[in-house]
Amino acid sequence: MILPIVLYGNPILRETAKEVEKNHPNIKELVENMYETMRKADGVGLAAPQIGLSLRLFVVDVTTLKNDKDLKADLANSPFTLTLLNPEILERTGEVISREEGCLSLPQIHEKVARNNHIKIKYYDTDFQEHIDEYDGFFARIIQHEFDHIEGHVFTDRISPIRKQLIKSKLLNVIKRKTKVEYKIK
Repeated sequence: MILPIVLYGNPILRETAKEVEKNHPNIKELVENMYETMRKADGVGLAAPQIGLSLRLFVVDVTTLKNDKDLKADLANSPFTLTLLNPEILERTGEVISREEGCLSLPQIHEKVARNNHIKIKYYDTDFQEHIDEYDGFFARIIQHEFDHIEGHVFTDRISPIRKQLIKSKLLNVIKRKTKVEYKIK
């Protein structure tokens, strides 16, 4: 089922999300709905707060990027899809690289964000099996971006005050719902 995406300005995007409990009802169905919603909106990541749920959960799917010549080598050692429940970033290491990011909750806004090129993360899958994995490059960037959502942050929190001032009218347009999107919004 396609779920509506919460846009910038909604207070849930500023909350620290709550842990997903082992007995959370229909968690696998929720995850499938999140993947379907993300794909329909042409995203590569989606966090539960972006669909209005205060849960420490996000999904990543870079399948559509596997043939992108600029990202092919960067994604070579990454899984194409990943579901992370109650993630905890254990380490952020490697070179800090600035790269343009966008977000389904901030449509039509793209800014360069500096992030570490390597992360070590602990998380649970939908069967509540614990995993500790390491990711590099673009996949690590997506995970850090989505992790920010469950911590109550959006990518524009990581840009300079000058850049924020320059995109202020775009942010206001998103808040006022004047920005056109091709997906269902809340």
